[in-house]
Amino acid sequence: MIIRQRTSWWKMLFIWKGSVLKKIVVQLTIITLFSLAVLYLNGKIYDYKVKLNPTVFTLIGLALAIFMGFCNTASYDRYWEGRKLWGLLVIETRSLTRQIFSLVNDSSPDAEDKKREIVKMIAAFCWSLNYQLRDKYRPEHLAHLLSPEHLERLKGKKFIPIIILDSIAEWINEQNKKGNMDTIILASLDQQLNQFSNIAGGCERIYNTPLPFPYSVLLHRTVYMYCFWLPFGLIDSLGWMMPMIVLLISYTFIALDAIIQEIAEPFGEEENDLALNNICRTIEYSIFEQAGIPQKELQPPNSYCID
Repeated sequence: MIIRQRTSWWKMLFIWKGSVLKKIVVQLTIITLFSLAVLYLNGKIYDYKVKLNPTVFTLIGLALAIFMGFCNTASYDRYWEGRKLWGLLVIETRSLTRQIFSLVNDSSPDAEDKKREIVKMIAAFCWSLNYQLRDKYRPEHLAHLLSPEHLERLKGKKFIPIIILDSIAEWINEQNKKGNMDTIILASLDQQLNQFSNIAGGCERIYNTPLPFPYSVLLHRTVYMYCFWLPFGLIDSLGWMMPMIVLLISYTFIALDAIIQEIAEPFGEEENDLALNNICRTIEYSIFEQAGIPQKELQPPNSYCID
């Protein structure tokens, strides 16, 4: 994901990175060339003059704009829900880390090391959820956070974040049996783990339930049919300016169609998808600071970066 500071209006006109223009430049070129051909032939196909009233395109364009607004809202809801879930994950990881160090009264010699190991597992949960949503998980991705025993436990498993949560829950249960916490603290920590599970389930719901396919197909087909018939409706009223106006209208509709398709899948790795890697780095850096874990290889996350 690209996060930019607001720049001048002039620079905004020429920004390429993060724009969907590079995805649709071929389509816009084809439509422009087609418009020039219609202009050259004066709106004729062989000897037949194609007469289309601009009013028709006004009515169709209005209906299309309303439908695109609905699809855009649905897509942005998915994007924003995903962002809220990951924002909540940032909060919950910090809260769980604080509770582990302040509420678990383990006085054994290796208590601090065990707690830091659990903090690393919390970071591993976040990274594994990231990898699961992007279909990129490999055991070596978590080797710097988990012990060989925990990595072995993950072999052959599909829902890696949940298995990691189970390991954290086992440690909490062990601390309770040793008398290092009372039942109130146990219930609080269990509630935190339930929140982690809810976040993972919410992300899986977005990932596994895309926008209904008929909506995408209908919108895509209608946009392109509208843009390719538009030159015949504007040739008589606009003359030589017709290709430029068709290009402008086509850019608006086709670009919005591309944006809708892109943000509807917020966990991908395109430029405008959620910056999951940066969020995971933020979580890791933050909870490692809380736990006093050395961060020689970790750099403070940069808010203005590409994921």
